Amino acid sequence: MRRLADALYDIALTLWVGGLWAIGYLVAPTLFAALGNDRQLAGALAGRLFELIGWVGLACASYLLLFTLLRSGSVAMRRWNFWLVVVMLLLTVVGLFGIQPLLAQLKADALPREVMESVLRNRFATWHGVSSVLYLVQSALGLLLVTVFRRAAG
Repeated sequence: MRRLADALYDIALTLWVGGLWAIGYLVAPTLFAALGNDRQLAGALAGRLFELIGWVGLACASYLLLFTLLRSGSVAMRRWNFWLVVVMLLLTVVGLFGIQPLLAQLKADALPREVMESVLRNRFATWHGVSSVLYLVQSALGLLLVTVFRRAAG
């Protein structure tokens, strides 16, 4: 059973961090490049993918934290990997339940125009920038987690 738990830890970490990098830095830019004439469609598809990886992040972070706590007990709270996952989880929650709904509302409020052609353009651009920075931080923390602090559970 311990081997399965260890394997699931590795799978959850790989799925989450790999998904963050694949969607954020490969898929989303490719969508905008391929659908250059239809930025609204590219944005809708990218938004849906970011939402999906957010849900993956919630599930994976829950497993990673539970694994670490069950394996190490309260000692887990003195380890970098535990706190990196906590911060990544918090960034996921902020993005999924805070910023993404706000961006969706701004798009809806701009209808029938595209948000970037409306008076809401600046607000949307600001919140999109905040979202991008938080995503970059989350991705960098994930890379740090994978490369340096992978599994400090004993």
